[in-house]
Amino acid sequence: MFTRAVRSTSKSTLSLRTRSLGVRAFSSTDLIPDEPSGPSVKTDKVPGPKGIAASKEIDTFQDPRTHVIVPNYEESSGNYLVDADGNVLLDVFAQISSIALGYNVPALLELAKTDEFAKAAMNRPALGSFPPVQWAEWLKTGLLTVQPKGLDQLITTLCGSSANETAFKCSFMAYRQRERGGPDVPFTKEEMDSCMSNHSPGAPQLSVLSFKSGFHGRLFGSLSATRSKAIHKVDIPAFDWPAAPFPELKYPLSEHVQENEAEEKRCLEEYEKILIESKSTRPVAAVIIEPILSEGGDRHASNNYFRQLRLIAKKHGAFFIADEVQTGVGATGTFWAHEKWGLKEGEEPDFVTFSKKMQAAGVFHKKETRPNAPYRNYNTWMGDPVRALQAREMIRLIKSHDLVSHTASTGLNLASSFKSLFGSSVAQGKIMNFRGEGDGTYLAWDMASPAQRDTFLGKMRNNGVQIGGCGDQTVRLRPTLTFGEKHAEVLVGTVEKVLKEL
Repeated sequence: MFTRAVRSTSKSTLSLRTRSLGVRAFSSTDLIPDEPSGPSVKTDKVPGPKGIAASKEIDTFQDPRTHVIVPNYEESSGNYLVDADGNVLLDVFAQISSIALGYNVPALLELAKTDEFAKAAMNRPALGSFPPVQWAEWLKTGLLTVQPKGLDQLITTLCGSSANETAFKCSFMAYRQRERGGPDVPFTKEEMDSCMSNHSPGAPQLSVLSFKSGFHGRLFGSLSATRSKAIHKVDIPAFDWPAAPFPELKYPLSEHVQENEAEEKRCLEEYEKILIESKSTRPVAAVIIEPILSEGGDRHASNNYFRQLRLIAKKHGAFFIADEVQTGVGATGTFWAHEKWGLKEGEEPDFVTFSKKMQAAGVFHKKETRPNAPYRNYNTWMGDPVRALQAREMIRLIKSHDLVSHTASTGLNLASSFKSLFGSSVAQGKIMNFRGEGDGTYLAWDMASPAQRDTFLGKMRNNGVQIGGCGDQTVRLRPTLTFGEKHAEVLVGTVEKVLKEL
């Protein structure tokens, strides 16, 4: 199915492009020569008996109820994940959107064998106070080469949740610093005393505005901003922070232009109303948004909608955080998803957070949002040098193989194939709201019910494809950047097979 769609829609364009550049199209075997040629399932169901037994053993000391499979990472390669039973699965979810290039990429394994990497791993530093002499070089030749436009400062952190919480803290401190009159204005005795009792003015009544269905992590601050699923939040004390509505677009987009424009206008008006009304109670110091609301159901909005969010936040003095933990590192066909918003100079986000596919985590920001005193954004590790080295090598490989462009073109071809399949009788009454075309391989669709979605995911796994869900009844794709035409043929063919079984 995929091959037919590629030949009819974009194969000629791709051929012209590669001829004009004098190069051939990228193949995953360029980076992973021993990648399997396709899935292989040995057991009746996945996970099989060995995988189930492995989870039961873990159950003796750790909750295994979130296990999907128990992989054998030593045997996994490229886009194929091998489980405890020896089943070889095409992984189009990349763990949880967190593997950039694939499993056991030889260039990354070679990096791990170097003295530089080994010594960084065995002498893990408390980076805030004892950074290695190579720290500046490692970041300037790695993470800082992909810094978002206008953001030349970097705080490395441990995960996406901590990256977002670091951005929250920076926002609160910069907001109060602005109210106080600048970085050189000293704290008052009342501020210093009251903060130790968690009272104002030292612990100010400020807030972070997030959006319904958004997900920003599971730590205390980030969980207060998370609005995707109740199970993440129930029983946990939370900050009294506002949530704005996010547009509920109708698909296909081309058939609902006026309705979707009206919906986005409604949501923008409600968002600005919250910003205005909060000023008299709990002022919004920061607004946080995912370029695609991922965990909450892969929810999209127009580029203009996001640009207006940013401009309205700026108008009302709130800092703006683009949470690119899941959308960053090329998955949407640009290195950062917010690049598509059409932001002009001076309109860029104040913070961009990242993790997942980068393997490292952190916050890009502006110099003016650096805290005015040391130890205000600080912890023991403040990241991990080996993850910074891993990210540097991955960035080098992404650039040298032009994998962001590869992902953009692969995504267009894949979307074309899915549109053809989902328009056929086999998908009637089962598939709806296909979305993400033009956003690389960041594609998703809804199924008729949560139960049908879960059944679909299980049958895909039993047929050799590991795929994920989100929201209540959404199926989402999160393949690696080396995912290409041959993988797409397997994916689309398996989706068609499983739809026939439902």
